[in-house]
Amino acid sequence: MNRANLNTRMQIGKGTTFLPGKKDPSVAKQIDHVLEHGYVILPSIFTKTEVDNANAELERLEASVSGPASKGGRNAFEGFQTKRVYSLPDKSRAFDCFPIHDTILKLNDYFLQPSYLLSSFHTVDIGPGEKPQGIHTDDGLIPLPRPRPLMGIGTMVSLDDFTATNGATTLIPGSHLWDDHQEPNRDAMISAIMPAGSVVYFLNTLWHSGGENTSNGRRRSLTVQYCQPWIRPYENFTVATGWEDLDQIPKRLLALMGFSTHEFMGYVDGRSPRAGVEMRKKRLIEWGIKQEEEKKGGSSKL
Repeated sequence: MNRANLNTRMQIGKGTTFLPGKKDPSVAKQIDHVLEHGYVILPSIFTKTEVDNANAELERLEASVSGPASKGGRNAFEGFQTKRVYSLPDKSRAFDCFPIHDTILKLNDYFLQPSYLLSSFHTVDIGPGEKPQGIHTDDGLIPLPRPRPLMGIGTMVSLDDFTATNGATTLIPGSHLWDDHQEPNRDAMISAIMPAGSVVYFLNTLWHSGGENTSNGRRRSLTVQYCQPWIRPYENFTVATGWEDLDQIPKRLLALMGFSTHEFMGYVDGRSPRAGVEMRKKRLIEWGIKQEEEKKGGSSKL
């Protein structure tokens, strides 16, 4: 990194530092809101058709065997009354539009460094009776003191209306400004109330949690998280996604999933990850042919 870039580093309160990128005028107000409060709600940025298609696919995936948490969470953090379908890029093309919405990417271009990655992309279907999730920050697994560098961005996409009673994401406004001595308190939390097709966008230094569902209905959503290009994502999309389907995935989404490089980071045998996949596919085909020939040769000797 050019040392001159370090002189532009911005510190937000006592909690967060980052290197600001391009501030697109079309999202300037949203950026200013995030800087002050740690989050911003983007109301109804997805169409009813996009939301309906996603919900239809969610019903199909939850009805099938779609991962270890598709019938219910395995621990209190996942939520025992909460269903999750992980690795969405490998499950359906109906979800492709959500991580690459223009407004979200423009915000990311300001808060994250170029070539940032998709860190996590899965459904969160909170059922009736679910308890509030533990209050956390999305960079909690990284043991660095505050103020610490911004490691990533979290977003929650509402596939149902988020209400105060059905498990809407809860957050503590301004907690991205805190140092390590200030403890989160649930009394300080607010609910991200918003209609279906909306997004709550927040820094991963912000304290937040999934809400309690005291209603009789579900709260369906997507969690889409992004990380700096030099961080290991939560989900390993380059392994989780079937190589035979890569050409069907939008190129921008493919890059976010890690089929891209940042400076020299992420290359495969000196090649781009996408070229590396083709190299491996070729070797697998050759290996398969050799195995078949050896089987046939063995059979002819009997």
